[in-house]
Amino acid sequence: MVKYEDLRKQRLEENKKRMEELNLPLLTQALKNSTSPKTTPMKKTKPRIVGTELVAVRRSPRVAKSPAPEYKEVIHYERVMIPRRLATPTKRDRLYFAYASDEERAASIEKAEKLEASLGSDYPILVRPMLPSHVSGGFWLGLPSNFCRKNLPRRDDTITLIDETGEEWPTVYLAQKCGLSGGWKRFSVDHDLADGDTIVFHLIRPTKFKAYIIRVNNANETVSTEISTSSSEAF
Repeated sequence: MVKYEDLRKQRLEENKKRMEELNLPLLTQALKNSTSPKTTPMKKTKPRIVGTELVAVRRSPRVAKSPAPEYKEVIHYERVMIPRRLATPTKRDRLYFAYASDEERAASIEKAEKLEASLGSDYPILVRPMLPSHVSGGFWLGLPSNFCRKNLPRRDDTITLIDETGEEWPTVYLAQKCGLSGGWKRFSVDHDLADGDTIVFHLIRPTKFKAYIIRVNNANETVSTEISTSSSEAF
């Protein structure tokens, strides 16, 4: 420990001698005593005014010939929000959305296939089980592309759905997307369709479907397959 202290003092003495040889202490003291020269602030001069005169405002030649613009008072009225009229909620809207079980869905499809067999093969038939996206949310009913290419119009058209009572609902058919868009929600809500229901679409005309609804909770309910003479005309 004593040896280390001796070495440290020796090193300090050597550094002190080097600093004296370089006149570093004197330079440091000189910098402390010296003061920076004061700068003279720049005087602000006002521009010399020679004279004033009224001159015409420069305008584009195309605008100069047109009359001067006239201004009028514009009154801004406060926007009044009119409450939106709400539709009468259906039974399904008032309850929580229920998902059908696999057994219930299979029973509904089985009954729909029996109904399909009883309708005969005179007109094209499509059995479509309902999914949550068909009866809630976006209310989009996609149809099989093969069925659409063979039986439905190749361009967007209006397809009418006829229920068991003979009442009609027009829907918008999108040919490129192979599905029913506008109008399908109204049909779904008016008939209170639910997940697991199965619909048998009977194409009695090129743009008319006879729709038979098989309820998922009423598998034993009978469905009328009577078709009015006006709706069963040949293509």
